Amino acid sequence: MKLFRFLFCGTGLPTRESLRHGSGDPGHFSIRILLLGVALALSSRAADLPALIQERLASIVAVEFVIQTETDRHPVTVAGTVIDDQGTIIFLGAAIPPTISPDQVSNFKLHPPGGSEEYTATYLGPDALTGWHFIRAEEKARAALVPITRFAGKETVQPRLGDELWGLGLRGKDEDFVPYFLSSRVALVARLPNETAVLAQDIAGPGLPVFTPTGQFAGLAQNAYGQNFLLFSRGQNNTPIMLVNIEESSVVLLAAEVLPKLGRIPSAISGRPLAWIGVYGLQPVDPEVAKFLKLEKQSGVVISDIMTGSPAALAGLQDRDIVLAIDGKDLPRLKPDQVVISYAGQEIARRRPGDVMTLSVLRGTERHEIKVTLGDEPKMIREAARHYFARLGLTIREFLKYDGLINRSAPGDEGGVVVHFLKPNSPTATAGVQPNDWIREIDGVPIKNYTEAIEKLSVIEADKARNEFVLLASRGGETQVLRIKLN
Repeated sequence: MKLFRFLFCGTGLPTRESLRHGSGDPGHFSIRILLLGVALALSSRAADLPALIQERLASIVAVEFVIQTETDRHPVTVAGTVIDDQGTIIFLGAAIPPTISPDQVSNFKLHPPGGSEEYTATYLGPDALTGWHFIRAEEKARAALVPITRFAGKETVQPRLGDELWGLGLRGKDEDFVPYFLSSRVALVARLPNETAVLAQDIAGPGLPVFTPTGQFAGLAQNAYGQNFLLFSRGQNNTPIMLVNIEESSVVLLAAEVLPKLGRIPSAISGRPLAWIGVYGLQPVDPEVAKFLKLEKQSGVVISDIMTGSPAALAGLQDRDIVLAIDGKDLPRLKPDQVVISYAGQEIARRRPGDVMTLSVLRGTERHEIKVTLGDEPKMIREAARHYFARLGLTIREFLKYDGLINRSAPGDEGGVVVHFLKPNSPTATAGVQPNDWIREIDGVPIKNYTEAIEKLSVIEADKARNEFVLLASRGGETQVLRIKLN
């Protein structure tokens, strides 16, 4: 009421008499009427907020699934956002570790907010560019789901500092995934390398949409950033700690980044095809080096660790080359400097095997234009063949090209297998075997490949009278001799 009282009782409002005779300030009168209209609109919008919330609840779900490891079944619950009329739903990539194979993830179920209904869903796979996982709801669930694009509006929202946004969270399963409301104001907008807003307070559950006061889709909440604190306690030094809210987030990937990528539904459960360049060492140009090379106004990425036989190697890229532009477009200046590495990685991920990238490279003092034909990503850990030996408490997997790079192996030296999993307190764990150990010999016999390792360890596993065996492994370039006692 205070606002309305000001509008009607302020001294600048013309009287009927003054308007009749042309006196008073009509400009002031127009401004007052405009303010009155804004006030009425705000009042109406506030009254409609519960209705906006109710409509948008149809665009979010709770997603349950199971990750099956060698020894346990881990139930996982995340929040998902509906993206199309076919019942396709996305959730954030951190929910499934990158070493987990698709056949270890199962039993997908969907729960509408606050409801007792339960539906099944099918896993479609991950997307390398966005990091999202895609699932699709069973047909009978789709009629109640509304894609988030329905609330996108004709023009994409570009929040400014101080703008108000709101979002939703979901309580846990024991509370029937009851939704709740959050709101805050934009404290920072930055390119990281995607356009991202950081709000003053938590705004939504990770993976859930965020809206403007009028209900237009503004972005997708990401995983929360950690906050650093100093812990003061009697009798000990100040201890730094980091707190991370896993249920809510103040970080929002803006709609301009989200909407164009909703169509990146994987064509295979593995996420393939995946473009690959074969460069594993990327660093931003050091500020002092940039000054020396007169690159103060230009971002650059220094490359190293080029895999033998990779697209980068075949194109002629060399260690210490500085990439300045991709397909004629200069690398953007991003802060902090390390963000430009993510930008370069995304430029590869958005392409497909067989695509040609032109890299503008500074080598010494000369600039070169190098065309690179992208290849198909070599087999990843989540795709690697693996086998678990229950008595030994050990899972081994095949040796991959990536392992050769990590272990600095010579070209062609791809024998042996890699330790993928160890059961706690098992014979192998007790003997000091560690994940990612590169097993080269078993009982003094060189292991040429995965098949030989399976055969050798299967014999040991089946021999109940056997008391011990010996592994020779490489760890960080050093040889380890590990004696495993079985009885």
